[in-house]
This record gives sequence, structure tokens and C-alpha cells, in this order.
Amino acid sequence: MASRITAIVVNSTDAAALAAWWAEVLGYEVLDTDEDGVVTIGAPGQAPKGPQPTLDFVPVPDPTPGRRRLHLDLNATDRSQAEELDRLLALGATPVDVGQGPRTDEMTWHVLADPEGNEFCLLASTVAPLGS
Repeated sequence: MASRITAIVVNSTDAAALAAWWAEVLGYEVLDTDEDGVVTIGAPGQAPKGPQPTLDFVPVPDPTPGRRRLHLDLNATDRSQAEELDRLLALGATPVDVGQGPRTDEMTWHVLADPEGNEFCLLASTVAPLGS
């Protein structure tokens, strides 16, 4: 037997707002909000601990400073990388330089940050949407 990832936890100063932002980016929905303000988002219609990992946004007064040790990689499902990049930037993502150097035509990813500064990458290849 092996373990599997059921949730990815993100510390945030405004858990509800950041969960809403990521739900919009990923096409997820809010699955639960507990009494401590933890907001869980996941694939539409999926219960927590389902086949796709959920994202749990935990309110903390001061998120971990410095470079984070974990980030998400995203792939567009129904549009090109350039179109998805435009959508993410319009939602409030910002480009981030984490040492990757100047942008070149050979680069297959964009490094971005969400509204609270959590880094993530948008990769060039597309993938099938959930449920496909």
C-alpha cells in the first residue's frame, strides 16, 4: 500500500479571498469552511479526500516569510498557454523572477504569484479537464 495526497495546505492572511481566487483559476468550488476559518476547495461535486487533492486555505496572522518550498504547476485545459497566461494575469496573478533568468522562446513555463505572493508555474502543455 501507499499513501496519496488528499489535500494541499496553503497558509494565507485572508483564507476566504485566496480560496475564491484559486477556485476561479482552477474551476473548483468551495467544499467546506470550518469554524476556524479554514476554506477547502476542490473539483466540482467532489467530497474532501476524493480522487483529486483539495486545497485547504488556513488563516494565519503571518505566512511563512522567504522563499516557499512548495509550489503548484498548472496546465491549461481548454486554451493555449498564452491565452491562459492572459486570463491568470487578468485575475490578478503577477509575474515573478525566482532566478529563472530573462524570458526566452525556449522556456516552456511562466513563474507567477497569486494575490498573496504564493508562487506557481504555468506550463506549456495542455491537459484534459477534470472528468474527461
